[in-house]
Amino acid sequence: MQLAQVNIAEMLAPINDPIMADFVNNLDRINELAEQSDGFVWRLKGDEGNATAITVFDNLFLIINMSVWESMDALFNFTYKTDHVEILKRKKEWFHKMPRMHMAFWYVENGHEPSPEEAKERLYYLQEHGETPYAFSFKSKFTTDDAINYKKL
Repeated sequence: MQLAQVNIAEMLAPINDPIMADFVNNLDRINELAEQSDGFVWRLKGDEGNATAITVFDNLFLIINMSVWESMDALFNFTYKTDHVEILKRKKEWFHKMPRMHMAFWYVENGHEPSPEEAKERLYYLQEHGETPYAFSFKSKFTTDDAINYKKL
């Protein structure tokens, strides 16, 4: 099994606004870095090569990022041990602070590319039930066995 992740962010302004320019200007570089990272499997992208134009929520300022990784360690290393961390440190420049959990992880069968609707459901489950093997974050170290044996609430 592999690790799927979703994270959402609420933009401070429309994607084409000057406030968002530096974020947009770094998208291709960071997405390419992800794709070249050890353990990367897949990421959600639209025609423009990223997921910013994919609408999943009623709020058009909410953007989504989804990917699949070979392991939690691989995702952690990309997130916090590459240039991605520099962009992460600047998120307040482009995004509102999210009042609820804005990311979720879950295990998927090898080769499965999760849909935005699947990701949305996992995120809402985590917000409602907290960390479980069905939907969790870096705080939890659930295994694939935990996920297989978990009985959804």
